[in-house]
Amino acid sequence: MGALIRFLFRKMWNTRWLTLSTLAGLLLAVAFTTSIPMYADGALKRVVAQSLQENSEGLPAGALRVLYQSTDGKTDPDAFRSVDEYITEDIPAKIGFPRQATQNSLTIRSAEVQPEDPSAVDASRTRKMTLSSFSGLKEQVEMAGGEWYADRAAEDGTIQAVMMEEAMFRSDLHVGDVLLYPIYSGLNITLRIEIVGSFKPKESSGGYWYQGLDSLMSTLFVAEPAMKEDLVAGQGIPLQMASWYAAYDLREIKTSQLSPLEDTLGRIDIDVYQKLKGTHLDISFDEMLGQFRRDSLQLQTMLFTLAAPMIAMVFYFITMNARQALEKQRSDIAVMRSRGAGKRQILLIFLMEGVLLGLISLLAGPFIGWFMAKSIGSASGFLEFVNRKAIPVGFGTESILAGLAAVLVAIGAAVIPAFVYTRTSIVDHKRRMARSDQSPTWQRWFLDVALLGVAAYGWYLFNERQMVSFKTGMTTDQLNVQPFLFFVPAISIFAAGLFFLRLFPLLLKLFNRLWRTILPVPLYLTLTQLSRSSRSYYPLMILLILTLGLGVYNASAARTIDLNSEERILYQYGTDVVVTTVWEGTADLNSGSGSGGGSGQGGGQGGQGGQGGGQGQTSGPSKVIYSEPPFEVFRTLPGVEQAARVLQAKVDVRVNDRSAGQGTIVGIDNVDFARVAWFRDDLYPANPYKYLALMGKGAEYSLISSNLAEKYNLKPGDEIQAVVQEQVVRFIVAAVLPYWPAQYPSESPFIVANLDYVYDEAPMMPYDVWLKMEPEAKVAPLIPELQEKGIEIAAISDARSELIAQSKHPARGGVFGILSLGFLVTIVVSLSGYILFWFFNLSGRIVQIGILRAMGLSRKQLTGMLLLEQVFTAGLSIGLGIGIGKLASILFLPFLQTTDNAAGQIPPFRVVFDNVDTNRLYIVVGVMMLIGVAMLVAHIRRLKVHQAVKLGEER
Repeated sequence: MGALIRFLFRKMWNTRWLTLSTLAGLLLAVAFTTSIPMYADGALKRVVAQSLQENSEGLPAGALRVLYQSTDGKTDPDAFRSVDEYITEDIPAKIGFPRQATQNSLTIRSAEVQPEDPSAVDASRTRKMTLSSFSGLKEQVEMAGGEWYADRAAEDGTIQAVMMEEAMFRSDLHVGDVLLYPIYSGLNITLRIEIVGSFKPKESSGGYWYQGLDSLMSTLFVAEPAMKEDLVAGQGIPLQMASWYAAYDLREIKTSQLSPLEDTLGRIDIDVYQKLKGTHLDISFDEMLGQFRRDSLQLQTMLFTLAAPMIAMVFYFITMNARQALEKQRSDIAVMRSRGAGKRQILLIFLMEGVLLGLISLLAGPFIGWFMAKSIGSASGFLEFVNRKAIPVGFGTESILAGLAAVLVAIGAAVIPAFVYTRTSIVDHKRRMARSDQSPTWQRWFLDVALLGVAAYGWYLFNERQMVSFKTGMTTDQLNVQPFLFFVPAISIFAAGLFFLRLFPLLLKLFNRLWRTILPVPLYLTLTQLSRSSRSYYPLMILLILTLGLGVYNASAARTIDLNSEERILYQYGTDVVVTTVWEGTADLNSGSGSGGGSGQGGGQGGQGGQGGGQGQTSGPSKVIYSEPPFEVFRTLPGVEQAARVLQAKVDVRVNDRSAGQGTIVGIDNVDFARVAWFRDDLYPANPYKYLALMGKGAEYSLISSNLAEKYNLKPGDEIQAVVQEQVVRFIVAAVLPYWPAQYPSESPFIVANLDYVYDEAPMMPYDVWLKMEPEAKVAPLIPELQEKGIEIAAISDARSELIAQSKHPARGGVFGILSLGFLVTIVVSLSGYILFWFFNLSGRIVQIGILRAMGLSRKQLTGMLLLEQVFTAGLSIGLGIGIGKLASILFLPFLQTTDNAAGQIPPFRVVFDNVDTNRLYIVVGVMMLIGVAMLVAHIRRLKVHQAVKLGEER
């Protein structure tokens, strides 16, 4: 074994560059696979924290209560002690999370109490009280009067009690009063209860008082020992109810703890009932855990599916690397087999090497994965990482299992081919070298054609909206991020690449046959070399097509998701900030018999101004005369670049004095609106500012929605009317538009008009104020500024806050983080794979290059020949990868729209290709080609013909 280990290390040292590249691939695979469960675990903590915050007003998210209610009026003391010990000791140990609050209560059946001294207490008043003991009560209250109760009953049987101060005031009781508390159930016992003190809760909204203080206003609180020993055990008084409550702090929960904790909670109800009949788990957080588990599983499934093509690409890189190494060592293996080495010994060497590299990657990979998970958590967009409070990530069972799975797959990818090669003798090796031009297995079995069929069927399912409905994706920001939308295109890119490789040698042979008589020598030799041994170039070509195709697709997908979700929000709001102010109004007495005043406010998006309130009795509807708040104040607010008045109100539309249904009138000042509104240029037939300029040519000019124009065959120059505040306002159609900021024509056709013209023709109505803000300006400082100037705010909508909240969604951050890391991994794998391939290719062709050099080819011709090889293989693969990636984006990315909004999404969905991402790929490609040229020139310069041209075996 010692000799085997020495041989292993010597072999690894002799092929150290290959060993290091294999280790790098393993580290990348382990890091990538472990980062996903780490991120999912951190995202779960963020979701839990959000749930805890949302549930802070009611019961805490981690609330758990076991309730006992007597069914037969009797309580078995031994069974009760057993269940009490199980609940107070065993359950917290099994759950394993700290408790923020606990409350154990014992209650005796309520009864109507009578004062012992009717002269001191009003005996005519009915008082139904409940006798209870609460554990830990003393620490939660402060005394308001009197003293604390004694732990045990007095010698005469008197039980001391305390009450809430407010409860004593409501029941007209005082410290020192003695009440007679009858016990029913045939015992004929009357308890003597003395109120010795009153208290106030320290924190009325704390977790301890989960049932609320109002429900405790008729409660007499006694000591727990007095309740258990003196009343229940001593006098045999049955408990009506016992409650064990605890609020657990789940902020540090991990994904791996969800299922075990769910199982634990599921057993509690069974265990407590078996110990004491009538005991049940009354309040539990198992449903919340189930939701957490489903969300976490869905997130992990989605991220793993998104990352699967990239992980597969890394494994392919490792496999390609291992095969290149094995091809280089194949002669050595054949010689070892021919000289008596056993298959197991040779296989053991490669297995030990794989295990050693796997252990190193398993130890170091998760640390790199931790940084990757942090990067995923800080992703706000594609290749955009912001410096914000990162999602807490840590190691868990899922991370270790994912890393171990990655190592096993990678070792298998490297060792299985070695096992095949151990069955090869030197004779078999030479025979296979002579048949190196044989087609690969996937070509002979037409697997590329089959994969193209699978990809086409996947597109068909997407087109029929079937696969999009699978419940495995993440729907957020009105976009449907389906994992299959990344998995199926990856298959498509891979299949298209394989299919091209089927045509590649045929094209080479055709080109060679047509032009071989006029081809220069380097080009002829290149075509001959490629057509005879094209199979040896397939691994590199497949890798480049796959990596670059996926890089283009993922980049386009991320940009498309980001831009479309952002544009939907910007279109919805129309500008950065929309301020709705309160307008004072008075009723117009001339329009009805009533009188009174009122106030209104802008109706916001697509809404109508609020009508006056406080009218008296009227014989008909009365108009409201509004007082316009000062508008110029908004222009001088801190952080405001521009401000505009925008009226949005529902009106009745008329065409040729006939009703055309209800629509929305949008009143604007065209110059101000141009400065504040968000426009997407491709939504309009012409530049939107041209339409605003057109409106300025006539006060009555307006813009109308396309659906309204099509329905009533309206054209520019036609007249249209709108009933505004019971006044018919006439407009001239200046232009027809499909969209307008913040307007949804399918819901309500719009008329964009000059605001001053509307106010000249009809009574003034409340409008909104649209604000264009400076890039870093905040909205909060605007509120006190406006209040100081006497402007009351009804509502403020901030599109930028919505965009920030959207960017912080864990699933969205995970999508962009995975796609960003995948893009970077694509670049690394492409560059590494290209360099390693040409390194091994050139080092394996020393004899061939030497012979060509000895035959008279100059260094310039030899360099040209090898450069042409790179252009025909790598260059062609790079162009195909980018082209196939863009084609896949055009075919599949439109399916990112959800089923519900695919037809009517506003603004319309568009696939985005960012030149920045393509330029990054071009830079990588350029660097790759330069390195290849440098390696080529250096290799030819170092070549010594007399050493290359020799008898013997090609190594």
